[in-house]
Amino acid sequence: MDIPLWPSPHEPSRLGRPSRRAATAALETHIAVLKGEPLKAALATALREAEGLGGQERRFVAMAARELSRHQRLLDLAARQLGHSPGKHVLTEDQALVRYTLWRRLFCGEGWARIGPEVKLPGPVRPRTLHDAVLEGLVTKPLAEPPAAEGPESVVERLATRYSFPGWLTQRLAQVYPEGTLAGLMASLDEEPSLHFRARPPGTRDAVLAALAQEGVAAEAVPCAPDALRVADASHRIFESRTMKARRLQVQDVGSQLIVLACLPPGATLAGLAVADVCAGAGGKTLGLADLVGAKGKVLAGDRSKRRLADARDRVREFGLKQVTFPHPVPLDAVDVVLVDAPCSGTGSLAREPDQKWKLSAKAIAEFQATQSTLLAEVAAQVKPGARIVYATCSVLPEENDAVVEAFLQKHPGFALEAVGEGWPAELQVGVDGPYLRALPPRVPGGGFFAARLVRKAG
Repeated sequence: MDIPLWPSPHEPSRLGRPSRRAATAALETHIAVLKGEPLKAALATALREAEGLGGQERRFVAMAARELSRHQRLLDLAARQLGHSPGKHVLTEDQALVRYTLWRRLFCGEGWARIGPEVKLPGPVRPRTLHDAVLEGLVTKPLAEPPAAEGPESVVERLATRYSFPGWLTQRLAQVYPEGTLAGLMASLDEEPSLHFRARPPGTRDAVLAALAQEGVAAEAVPCAPDALRVADASHRIFESRTMKARRLQVQDVGSQLIVLACLPPGATLAGLAVADVCAGAGGKTLGLADLVGAKGKVLAGDRSKRRLADARDRVREFGLKQVTFPHPVPLDAVDVVLVDAPCSGTGSLAREPDQKWKLSAKAIAEFQATQSTLLAEVAAQVKPGARIVYATCSVLPEENDAVVEAFLQKHPGFALEAVGEGWPAELQVGVDGPYLRALPPRVPGGGFFAARLVRKAG
């Protein structure tokens, strides 16, 4: 497989507006990440503390901060090619500044005339150990394309470098997915993800698209989920649209929408039924389930994280969904369907949280698997006969998906696996793999998701 290492530059419209102050905030974020802080928290802090940034500058900060984590392996290779190995930089600030300079060169196509003013930064963000001449050399020196080696192991190594994945994780993915699927999956998880939305209420996507068009917002349907759509241009005007303010839209990944659909019994609806969302998190799927059960149904939401559940409460209140409650504990014996959106490695969400791939390990995957198996067994012990459990993750690793479900079925003969895609129209089948939902990018746009549906046998 011939994979060029050096990328084509992004479209400028995707980046927002670069400036010296924006570069400072982006670098402060990346420095905090390198010191162990989660990217989301570091970015929120940097944006809060940055004074006077405009909306497009803030957009640039967010994009740049994610990109520096997303592409750090490739950026470090470029640094080594140019004689500046990361190991030479004693200061974290040095490493971040080198990455930023190379990112602006390789991924934005900028020259020193544009990059130079951006990196005239205040200390301590700009250490005195890196002079302008050094940074200018990183931008102006020729950068040759390393020759592609031959053999399966070389292909895996090149994929890991081009798409900035840890070697161990690339090796594991290569054991699971054929070469063509692997390259597309890694490329998708190594790029800034598009924003996807769910039209509300269900079945009104065409009307929502027409309303957005009247407001001058270019959007288009995403065929592989019935209510999914995406904005067709780089603007964020959709968030100021009357349609958005009327709660006719919810930001939600396509695979996440498909997990909610997997909660539908074959050939039936959820209208009027009771559903539990036991790992509700910030409430994204809770909202989707609430729309499916309708005003006469109910959704019982819970989560072990009080902070995340507080976010879910706020969203439910914002959307005015009176059918959602937050009992503790959630009475699982009183519901028809339980969604177990289990804690996982998040390997399907690395495009949104690129810093996480550098924190994962094989040991962590095994620990997630143990947690998932325990959680699924706990839920199974409480549901009534005839009830369904939908087990879901945002992982692309079988250890957290098929393996958990298959081991559960071996230990719990009172449950049966029910095919997720049964009765779905052809355009939705793109995310179906045998009895499972396996939404893999780029075939299904957005992140990677998995779901299996289990039913407790009567008697």
